Amino acid sequence: MVADAVIYHPTVAHYLRFVATTVGRDKLLRTIQYFSRFYAWYLFRTNNPTRVIAPFEAIKKQFGLSRKVMRLGKNVEHFKAAAVAADAKGMDPVLKYCAVGRQLGYAGYLTLDAVTYLDAAGIRPLASAKRLQKEAYKFWFTGLVFNAVAGVYTLWLLRLREQGIDKKEGEGAVESKKLERERATTNLQLVSDLCDLTVPSAALGYANLDDGIVGLAGTVSSLIGLYTTWKKTA
Repeated sequence: MVADAVIYHPTVAHYLRFVATTVGRDKLLRTIQYFSRFYAWYLFRTNNPTRVIAPFEAIKKQFGLSRKVMRLGKNVEHFKAAAVAADAKGMDPVLKYCAVGRQLGYAGYLTLDAVTYLDAAGIRPLASAKRLQKEAYKFWFTGLVFNAVAGVYTLWLLRLREQGIDKKEGEGAVESKKLERERATTNLQLVSDLCDLTVPSAALGYANLDDGIVGLAGTVSSLIGLYTTWKKTA
């Protein structure tokens, strides 16, 4: 009876829907990967022996490689999304350009990231792997910047819309609640983008960030992604 209650619990069904998605599994692996990156740095800074640090370094590397495999072919999705955004009619021009820039940035990143997979996995060395990975980070950085700009611009538009609402009226109160939800969603995504920006910024030398900051920021953005994906599969 207890086993049946656990097996057929709605949370279990929700979990199964979550892990059935590639995005859900990726966000879970990403959270563990970046936390391991942070924790390995923390153990190193607190003078722990190599044997204690090694497992977390291995998790960081192996989970990163696993996620690289899961991303293979995903660049096509972003190229298509860029084309759809470019053809969108009646869309705010700033948001439209940001959407196209974001999708092309992500597509470029995933394309070059896929090219470096065989080298990263040790299957076939590629002399230009480091250069290509650096170019991939530049594309990712560009995509994230476009998304962050879109987030800030969206918050400004929401503020303008809110100024024209009479919250004392019934429809105004409903619209105000809707704007609050949109603002919360936009803020959450903006925090995620700013956290993610630490990764390519550190890799490209744009900012002097150690593995502790990058790992912690990556963990936060991963948890946000985990939460968002969990809600979508409810």
